[in-house]
Amino acid sequence: METFQKPTESELEVLKVLWQMGRATVKQVNEEINKTKETGYTTTLKIMQIMFEKGLVSKNAEGKQHIFEAKIGEEDTQKSLLNRFIDSTFQGNAMSLVMQALGNHHASEEELSELKKLIQQLEQDK
Repeated sequence: METFQKPTESELEVLKVLWQMGRATVKQVNEEINKTKETGYTTTLKIMQIMFEKGLVSKNAEGKQHIFEAKIGEEDTQKSLLNRFIDSTFQGNAMSLVMQALGNHHASEEELSELKKLIQQLEQDK
């Protein structure tokens, strides 16, 4: 991944739609966002134009429509945002984040099982 530009909250909403759909027009993205939050078409258009300028999305003309596609991957974005969050909020201590998250959330048996599997995998990878 190239130098990471942290997406804003609105840009992250657009990216989530593009990651789900693959490629989409402004209208399609706007319709998806409007399922959970009312947003005007021109607002979505402006956000996507800024995202294009920042290199977060690509844009291709197909007839009269512009088709947008995410240029940054979902997993890479999540990792980068999480690393920045851990650095800025927990002074780089991932264990503090995990302990805080577990302390504030009643983990289900399934979640605990997944955590145990992850711990076992991490121990094997050492």
